[in-house]
Amino acid sequence: MATTLDVSRAELALVVMYLNKAEARDKLCRAIQYGSKFLSGGQPGTAQNVDKSTSLARKVFRLFKFVNDLHGLISPVPKGTPLPLVLLGKSKNALLSTFLFLDQIVWLGRSGIYKNKERAELLGRISLFCWMGSSVCTTLVEIGEIGRLSSSMKKIEKGLKNGNKYQDEEYRAKLKKSNERSFALIKAAMDIVVAAGLLQLAPKKITPRVTGAFGFVTSAISCYQLLPTRPKIKTP
Repeated sequence: MATTLDVSRAELALVVMYLNKAEARDKLCRAIQYGSKFLSGGQPGTAQNVDKSTSLARKVFRLFKFVNDLHGLISPVPKGTPLPLVLLGKSKNALLSTFLFLDQIVWLGRSGIYKNKERAELLGRISLFCWMGSSVCTTLVEIGEIGRLSSSMKKIEKGLKNGNKYQDEEYRAKLKKSNERSFALIKAAMDIVVAAGLLQLAPKKITPRVTGAFGFVTSAISCYQLLPTRPKIKTP
């Protein structure tokens, strides 16, 4: 039987495991960044300074991260995946990899290492358009995959007839995947709005405060998605 101390140690170990992930630290900083943007509303002050400094700091976490999506671009896809979803998935990888690569040049420019500020700003806008495009592709992929999972779950229901579908292991696994993809869909769709806000495509409708609110929510979703699985502990 586990004691209170054992439970506390296990919980603290999960926190340490979580914070040891560079991706988790990046998303926590992202939440701070967009939370500050929401508070500042685009007005000069402490909140805006936190927004800008955190944005620059996050770029360090993403150094060479473009390799991940470059690897995904050339990796084989699961058998049976429809061609439209394959093309959308590969497009997402290509666009996200381009965004992360160009983002490094933006960091060099803002750090003063790359001296051509005008070109760095231009590449920054191009990188944001790439991120927006990758979010659009992700949204469409998630819609397609959720549809496929829904069809598969309906077939399982028909096969069970009068049985309890929630007791079927395969059904529960697909339901879990469907829920995970629903979160990813919401995040990707909201990130399109965030990208539009950063690019100031509709400044009257998508204000800095709106951008900050949407960015904070998507950051919270990302933080949740990265949470480690809790081990089962027997308590007295």
